[in-house]
Amino acid sequence: MSDSAPTTSVAPQVRAARNTLRVLRYLASRSGPVRASTLARDLGLPRSSAYQLLAVMMDEGFLVHFPEVQAYGLSSLLSEIGTSTTRTERLGRLATPLLERLVSGSAVPVVAHLAVLSGSDVMYVARVQGFRAPTTVSRIGVRLPAHLTATGRSLLAGLAASQVTALYPHDRDLIVRAGAGPRTRSQLDRILERTRSDGWADEDGEISADFASVGAAASDSNGYPVAAVGVTFRSEAAGPDARSQLGAAVTTTASTLTSRLAGAR
Repeated sequence: MSDSAPTTSVAPQVRAARNTLRVLRYLASRSGPVRASTLARDLGLPRSSAYQLLAVMMDEGFLVHFPEVQAYGLSSLLSEIGTSTTRTERLGRLATPLLERLVSGSAVPVVAHLAVLSGSDVMYVARVQGFRAPTTVSRIGVRLPAHLTATGRSLLAGLAASQVTALYPHDRDLIVRAGAGPRTRSQLDRILERTRSDGWADEDGEISADFASVGAAASDSNGYPVAAVGVTFRSEAAGPDARSQLGAAVTTTASTLTSRLAGAR
């Protein structure tokens, strides 16, 4: 008698669930409502199955019907599910075990944090403080100028140039906090260019004197930088080699978070 499990076909319930997700992804990629026949054709679904699936999704509130054009589109329910608060809480829960691992593996005392962009600021949504780590301003809910922080720079480096310009429409008079940091968008552009080249960002004394940070961005399935992993430490505690090691560590952690956001195993 063989020990291997018998090969079985995908259960109908699993196929239906997969097709539901395909419909959601397909409609999200379209600029307007789509006819059922077009959806069935593009997704390779039997027309009768497509109509049944759309009817159930309408009953559950995920789709709306546009009778004038006999087409279907996404409802506001999905945007309500994905509100900013819900997203940041989910990001924090997903990242916290990774931050704990990052802290425990650091050769110098660090505070690890997760930050997201909020306009031209970063907002901290998760934080793990290591043993003997310094007290920092990067507490959950705190906002800081993105162009001065390592996490913010890593996120800005992942944006298109036009998006950075939209956030910083004036080339001069950028905010400085501790008397250091870029004062013009041209200076910031050079920092972001170096960040793209290195794969991680850094800052030293630009948020708080005697403190330094490194950070790297995590992306969603579309390659958009949704959050950044960073560590902060005393400047005197880490020389160039140690900072390079910390930069590699946050890059690895951000890459792991990117995989988790994409649902990769």
